[in-house]
Parts: sequence; structure tokens; C-alpha cells
Amino acid sequence: MTHSASDSASHGLRFNPHVAALPPYNAGMNVEVARAISGQHDIARLASNENPEGCSPMVMKALASAAYEPWRYADPACTALRAALAHKLAVEAQQIVVGNGSEEMIAAIARALLVPGARVLTVVPSFGLHEIEPLAAGAEVVKVAMSAELGFDLGSLERELARAPNVAFLSSPWNPVGPALDSAALERVIKAVKPGTLLVLDEAYFEFADPGAPNGIEVLRASGVAHVVLRTFSKAYGLAGLRVGYAVCSHPEIARVLSAAKTPFNVNAAAQTAALAALGDEAWMQASTARLRSERERVAAALRALGLRVAPSQTNFLFFDAGQSSLEVADTLLRQHGIIVKAWREAGYERFIRATIGSPAENDRLMAALTQICLSAKATA
Repeated sequence: MTHSASDSASHGLRFNPHVAALPPYNAGMNVEVARAISGQHDIARLASNENPEGCSPMVMKALASAAYEPWRYADPACTALRAALAHKLAVEAQQIVVGNGSEEMIAAIARALLVPGARVLTVVPSFGLHEIEPLAAGAEVVKVAMSAELGFDLGSLERELARAPNVAFLSSPWNPVGPALDSAALERVIKAVKPGTLLVLDEAYFEFADPGAPNGIEVLRASGVAHVVLRTFSKAYGLAGLRVGYAVCSHPEIARVLSAAKTPFNVNAAAQTAALAALGDEAWMQASTARLRSERERVAAALRALGLRVAPSQTNFLFFDAGQSSLEVADTLLRQHGIIVKAWREAGYERFIRATIGSPAENDRLMAALTQICLSAKATA
């Protein structure tokens, strides 16, 4: 009996074909790898949309206190954190599910609602897991491309929602592009949702939106639409390394099923302690996001002054057309300038780069490097 190379590699195991065929999630580059490639120690990490200001001092104080007991199992129900979130958001604690990052909530939604042959709607360019997790469940993923103006194509979204997909994943503010649905646009989306569709509004970047942007939790509250709103502590609160996200569900039964679809003890004790401390210092978060919004506008203006096309942003990053291969630009930024950005790889968007808003010094460094790259490209054109 002969065995193929693939048989030898898999030891004859039969993998779940939906999982085995998944594309890899582009999680970004580790800083030590970046240092090895660039030969530079001082790396500007502008790829993963972390908060360059860190986190509230209250978080560090809580993690150093007796309240944090790493030898104890964490509360699997995240009781204290859900109560604090319920108070802040004016919802019932039974409507909230806390996860190991909002990514776990996306996986739980896919596991709870999707079976082979189900249909999911999302947008492109997309947050990778909005596609990857449904594909892992064997679902078909329908994607609506962004408009020529680098925004939401509301007409196409309405047409696809009319087909009643099982789940519709929609980021607002939109990762990786940046814009947010205004009140009128969000109402159009809500009105287009049919019975049998779960609308998942991913608001991971909600805290970075300009004042007056619609609050999905409040807008959807009286809509009568089955929905989940996702939020996270990773971005504005600066807890990316601890992984705390949560889902606010329109009905406790949705929350119950999502809870059943996640692992027990999914949010560790340090993460729960840190998130509670972060919620207790909203003033730090609000001041930090205000500074980052100001930097976002400054960097966007500088990119446009270089002749680059920049998508409107309500986040802590910018999505722009580099005018050439984004992989080549990102490689030059890393090797010559010690800057990590995310080159977009989805088909049709290979010239786009997503760059996090860093500290003012990091942003100046990025602008100087891109100026050199753009001048070089013009000289060789």
C-alpha cells in the first residue's frame, strides 16, 4: 500500500474540511521578528490598533493588589464585570456575555447559529474573523464591497439583507476601512433586516467615533430586530494583551446560547480584574481617545498632502491607498525605517495599507518615511 505525501503529513487523519480549508488570520508581526528583519530595536508598532498610551494607571494598581489572585480560578460567569457593564450600558446583566476578546464572541455566534449551508453576510474589506468563523462552520459567506467613495454600499447591503441571511456581521466603525454608519444609515440597515437574521454590529472601535455618532446598543434597543452588539476593552481601554470583549444581546436567550457556545473559564482573572478597573476610570479612556482622534485627523491631512487617498475614519487607524503594492511599501517601512503597518491582502485591495494612530513621534516617523517612499516612486515613474 502506498501513501501520498499529504497522507504522511496528516498521518491518515480526516480533518474537518471546513476548518482545514480556512485562510490564515493575518494577526500582524511580532516585535522581535520585526527587530530581526529591520536590525532596529526601536520599532513603531502601527499594525494592530493598540492604544499607544497604554492603559489607565488604575489597571496596573489593581493587578498589583490583593484583589488579583492568580492561584484561583476566575469567575466563569464574569458576574462582577457583567454587573458593571449592565449598569454602564443600561441593559440587564443576563443580556451580556463576556469573552476572551470579542473574537471569542464571533466564534460563539458562528458555533451557536451556523450549520453547513447557512448563509452569512459581511463586507469587504473585512475583519478576517467575520469570514473565517462562518467558513469554519460550513456557512456560505456573501461579501458586499465598499463603495467607490471608500464607504458603505448601503444599497447592496439592503438587497443582501432582503435575502434573509442567517447572520449579518457589520463593523461600525468599520475595521479595516474606518467609517461609521451615521444615524440615518444605521436605521436603513436595521429596517432591511428580516426575521430569521441575527444582526451582529461589531463596535470594537465605538469609543473612537466622533461625538454624535450613533450608539448601536441604544439605537437597536427598541428596534425589534434580533441583534448582538460587540464591544471590547482591547482598543480604547488599552487591554489588548489581556483579551476582554463582550456581546450585548437583544434577548437573554441569545446570550444563554452564546454562553453555551464558549469555553468555561474563558476570561482569566487578570483580565476580569483589569476590565473592572478600566471601567472605574472612564476619564482616562475619554481623554486618551480624544487625543488619538486629534492625531488621527492630523495624520490623515498629512497623508492627503502626499497625494494619497485616505478613507474617512472614526477609529484609531487610517486605511489608505499607497498608490503601489502595499506589501512592497510595508516591507520598505519595516526594513528601512523600523515601522510595522498592515498591508491589506484581500483581492482588489492590494494597494491599501492600514496604519494605527500611534504616539505623535511615531506618527511623525511614519509621515517622514512615507514622504521618502512617495518621492522615490515619483522619481522612478
